[in-house]
Amino acid sequence: MKDTNITHDELSFDEFDEINSPRTEDPQFDAVVDAAISRRGFLSGVLTFGAGTFVMGTSSLVNVAEAATDRFGFKQVAASTDDTISVPEGYKWDMLVKWGDPLWSDAPEFDEATRGTAASQLRAFGDNNDGMSMFAIGNRHVLVANNEYTNRPIIYGNRDSKLPETPDDVAKGKAAHGVTVAEVHKVGENWEVIKDSPLNRRITADTPMELTGPAAGHDLLKTSADPSGTQSLGTWNNCGNGETPWGTYLACEENFNGYFSSSDKEMELPQRFKRYGIGHDDWGYNWAMTDERFDISKNPNEPNRAGYVVEIDPTDPTSTPKKRTALGRFKHENADVVVAPNGKIVVYMGDDERGEFLYRYVSNGYYAEGGDTEDLLTDGILYAAKFTDDQRGEWLALTPETTGLSQAEICIHTRQAASIVGATTMDRPEWVTHNPTQIEAYVALTNNKNRGVKPNKGGDATPVDGPNPRAENKYGQILRWVPDMQDHANDAFSWDIFALAGNPDVHDDEYAGSPNINSGNMFNSPDGISFDSKGLLWIQTDGKYSNEGDFAGMGNNQMLVGDPATGEIRRFLVGPKEAEITGIAWSADRKTAFVGVQHPGEKGNSHFPNGGTSVPRSGIVAISRADNQPIG
Repeated sequence: MKDTNITHDELSFDEFDEINSPRTEDPQFDAVVDAAISRRGFLSGVLTFGAGTFVMGTSSLVNVAEAATDRFGFKQVAASTDDTISVPEGYKWDMLVKWGDPLWSDAPEFDEATRGTAASQLRAFGDNNDGMSMFAIGNRHVLVANNEYTNRPIIYGNRDSKLPETPDDVAKGKAAHGVTVAEVHKVGENWEVIKDSPLNRRITADTPMELTGPAAGHDLLKTSADPSGTQSLGTWNNCGNGETPWGTYLACEENFNGYFSSSDKEMELPQRFKRYGIGHDDWGYNWAMTDERFDISKNPNEPNRAGYVVEIDPTDPTSTPKKRTALGRFKHENADVVVAPNGKIVVYMGDDERGEFLYRYVSNGYYAEGGDTEDLLTDGILYAAKFTDDQRGEWLALTPETTGLSQAEICIHTRQAASIVGATTMDRPEWVTHNPTQIEAYVALTNNKNRGVKPNKGGDATPVDGPNPRAENKYGQILRWVPDMQDHANDAFSWDIFALAGNPDVHDDEYAGSPNINSGNMFNSPDGISFDSKGLLWIQTDGKYSNEGDFAGMGNNQMLVGDPATGEIRRFLVGPKEAEITGIAWSADRKTAFVGVQHPGEKGNSHFPNGGTSVPRSGIVAISRADNQPIG
């Protein structure tokens, strides 16, 4: 039952989904907890990083004692609750761009009193940036960043309700979503956006898109505005991202469901809506007030046109973004692209919801530099991962033969297809990344309070098992796998857990974390993960920042660096109050790391980055060494 005493501005997307689409309680909870406790011996065997023990490597197991060289190049930063950015000694940070900063010289500067208008937002950097990439186009640096969502009490802080009240308010919110493309350059010691660059572009919730792949033209994608089922409008709630070998950007639609509502509150919701969290109410954006495509009682097929990976060409601001339905429809976190030894394109993807799945796509065609790439993300096979407790796993093909669904239906109802084949329910798969120096891949499983307690929305059980080893998982873990035959397109793999986040100062059991977690580097809720060119794993968090109770000593959200060869993890950065650290990109010379700061002050207790009584604003910081040497 919905708690009508909770207002939208107090809810996170996860909390909104829990209330909008509640799960059934699992009566076997006590048995699951007993099973979790019995796994302590298993955990201590898998997660050991002392001298003489082994972790996964490229073609065999690597002896940690032989790989103990310090590759970090910085001293660890202490946990902090300050309302600023903390970086290691010998490093500095500067603000590159913030929500509301104009991209063109004819646009006004950000207005603290009004928080802007629809017209000004269309010409400015979007809100709550998340995944990002930096493209080297000739001698140019072109930044492409997702603008995932807006904090309603902040963007509408000029309204007493802290919600959109007018058509222009709604349009401003839609314009703050999407993707920003901006050329940047270094001026003296600092990086800046080049206003009026011909490559600058805003892609919003109203930008024309092309639907491609097996689902394009299917009846479930047809609407009265688009009877062909091949043209849609807009992209929103883009979380993580990806890059293709041919130089395009992949934006990943995540919590798309929170934008749809029904003017008919008696409308019976089909199960396919419930599986994706689509209900009578939206998350408070009120887009249906001005745009009927967000009213499911009038346009029931419109939600089927969201939840995809969107390919964007950063070199051509006139190009039409393409929704790649072949990569499936779910709450996409990011899209990590790998070229298999035979030239096939492999895309790893996580579905960021409790008890949902880890996916892989393998193209039928082959990549060749300079060749035709159009079919590589439209013609291929989707897979969902199944893990076993013996540290083995396999990719289960989602095909008409294995699911009983048509290929188009698999691409639209991907969660249902993965349930049919019996994939492993996971602890909220966030970013996936592959190691450029070894044949291995990692996924951040951020947390799952429902592990061992409730099934997922499809009724699939969420037992405590090998890759998800703790009931009511509040801290999260980072899972790693190595494909058989050194081939990411191979259907079999071995896996282990690189890090089990926890708090050793509070717990002395499996909730203390793995042995590579200690009082100095502990964290919770790993989210964004990305490798640098040297094979170091950068870990960003979006978790609890109360700094008390189970989270005492962890401070604000942070960014850490892990060494896959030794298992060591070291804290590099701490963010401001109530912010998530998310998204990382690099300058061509590797001397600058660009890092995203999302939703500072989401509960009203930050004034980052300008301080004083200013409006908190998400943005991207540029981090460099004081001696102007490459990072890492």
